[in-house]
Amino acid sequence: MNRRGMIKGMAALALCPLCAADAFAEEHWSYEGRTGPANWGRVGNKVCTIGTQQSPVDIASTIGADLPKLEVAWAKSADTIVNNGHTIQLNFNDGGSLKVGDDSYKFAQLHFHHPSEHLIDGKSSAMEVHFVHTSGANYAVIGALMKAGASNGVFKTIAATMPQKEGPPVKADPAIDPNGLLPAGRNYVRYAGSLTTPPCSETVAWFVLTDPLEVGESDIAAFAKLFPDDARPVQKLNRRFLLRNS
Repeated sequence: MNRRGMIKGMAALALCPLCAADAFAEEHWSYEGRTGPANWGRVGNKVCTIGTQQSPVDIASTIGADLPKLEVAWAKSADTIVNNGHTIQLNFNDGGSLKVGDDSYKFAQLHFHHPSEHLIDGKSSAMEVHFVHTSGANYAVIGALMKAGASNGVFKTIAATMPQKEGPPVKADPAIDPNGLLPAGRNYVRYAGSLTTPPCSETVAWFVLTDPLEVGESDIAAFAKLFPDDARPVQKLNRRFLLRNS
């Protein structure tokens, strides 16, 4: 909403206080203040507030289970990169697939959060990368926590080429291979959850990797300069099980 529209809207609310809820719903969501996570349910995304299987969560007490391997068959490069005002996102037109047991998904995009959205025993990591896969209206998201350490070539390239301002997608550097952003270990914790941004749809199978990804501290700082905090706070587990493959 631009400044002129905001002033006009405030004047209208002065004449019609009962219109406040409708005017609020027209605002876009963000990570702070009036349109931040605590109010996402009031900006046209009610499930963000009333949902019972919301993400992210604190991964604390897990249950060992016989779970299938993550079979990743991704493309070797991204098509476009975009600063969408909420994060840096890499898009894939034909990104390959993820297979988990009998379930198959199409790899659609990856994006980042600073700091991490998922917690491990109440502690956050420097960042988190989400690899988003789709199958109809359902999603499978692999989450990898990121910590400062040895430089990662792929993330270094992303940090060096990411758009500095919000705008339309642009061609991605061909050196950005999503496979290079996966930790060596593929063990994971699985749970039923939601998208961590509006509309917060509860149609997500989450696979949070237990091994972190090391990236350069300077590259984390470059991302943090653009997005100081684009992480949704953890949500209630609500009797869900956190299953750990073993």
